[in-house]
Amino acid sequence: QVTLVESGGGSVQAGGSLRLSCVASGNVLRGYCIGWFRQRPGSEREGLASILRGAGTTLYVDSVKGRFTVSQDIAKKTVYLQMNSLKPDDTAMYYCAKKYSPDCRPDRPTTFDGWGQGTQVTVSS
Repeated sequence: QVTLVESGGGSVQAGGSLRLSCVASGNVLRGYCIGWFRQRPGSEREGLASILRGAGTTLYVDSVKGRFTVSQDIAKKTVYLQMNSLKPDDTAMYYCAKKYSPDCRPDRPTTFDGWGQGTQVTVSS
């Protein structure tokens, strides 16, 4: 039984940075994939980035590659999403979720589970 809790959101000016945290509890196995997603009101959930816990492999969708970076702290059972050069279009609720699979592509949010409460990111013009 693994649960995830997101934190670190807030309000920033365009061009600013935020670091989101996804803290896991429970038995997090090496084969887990942790993904980052966001959802704007009235829109479907969008995959952004992911990390395969055991190998440390990271994946990004094109819209965030070069601006967002996923990392992890194994001891703290925490996955981070460092977001730089933020744009107003990045405004959304951000979530992390998991799957137990070597297929860690973040562009299939329906294959993930364990969704947390989300953390709001607001980027002002």
